[in-house]
Amino acid sequence: MKHISTIVNTVLALVLILILLTTGLPNLNAHAATPTPEPQTPLTTATSCNTDRTVQVSGTAVVNVVPDRALIQLGVQSNGRTPKEVQARNAATINNVIKAVKALGVEAKDISTDWYVIEPLYEDYDSLSIKGYRIHNAISITIRSVDKTSEAIATAFQAGANQVVNVEFYTSELRKYRDQAREMAMTAAKEKAAALANAAGADTDCVLNISENTWSYFNGWNWWYGGNNQNLWTQNAVQNAAPSSGSATPSDEDSPVSAGQISIRAEVSVTFALK
Repeated sequence: MKHISTIVNTVLALVLILILLTTGLPNLNAHAATPTPEPQTPLTTATSCNTDRTVQVSGTAVVNVVPDRALIQLGVQSNGRTPKEVQARNAATINNVIKAVKALGVEAKDISTDWYVIEPLYEDYDSLSIKGYRIHNAISITIRSVDKTSEAIATAFQAGANQVVNVEFYTSELRKYRDQAREMAMTAAKEKAAALANAAGADTDCVLNISENTWSYFNGWNWWYGGNNQNLWTQNAVQNAAPSSGSATPSDEDSPVSAGQISIRAEVSVTFALK
């Protein structure tokens, strides 16, 4: 009996081992089928510029443009003994000026009032006794054919205007020429930086900083161009732009107002890294 019991226990033990092996094989297969993750290689970062060695330069460019617009500021100054009298007199004169200018082809949208001031006139400097009133009325007129600027001024004065406050020429394509001047200024800055770096036995690398003088977009008087200031442009750029289709034709030699050229200027400061 003892021998039989030993055999039974041995058989049960073998059966239990077989059951355990059978139930454990799928997990083993599953683990074996799972791929081993490959080690990830670190991402390479772009090489940054060396900020320890730099060169800072400026670049300036001017594009000279034939203007295609003129802005005229004309004034009518009127005197009268009472506010009502001077106001009526001034309004009548301003209306005559506007009608005369419109007859030249100027549209109503191109005429606007700049200021309107009424002030008392005293008997003398120290007196508070008012002897009358004065009105200063100024209007702005946009002339889209600049060759008619002198004619517009003369016509306005014949109609009663008695003051020329200002005459200014500009271009309707400012953005186009401003961007062109910017590009030229950056080219000048790059050339300067390359020349300086080469003289020091180095090369320019990436751009670290760019700043711009925004005040230099437009200069109508062109006062810096000529005389002693010409030396400024020996390492920068000046370009005469071809007149656009709407630009002015040459003014009459007898005309007191000449459009000439206006200058659109760009100036940048750039810092380059050296390598």
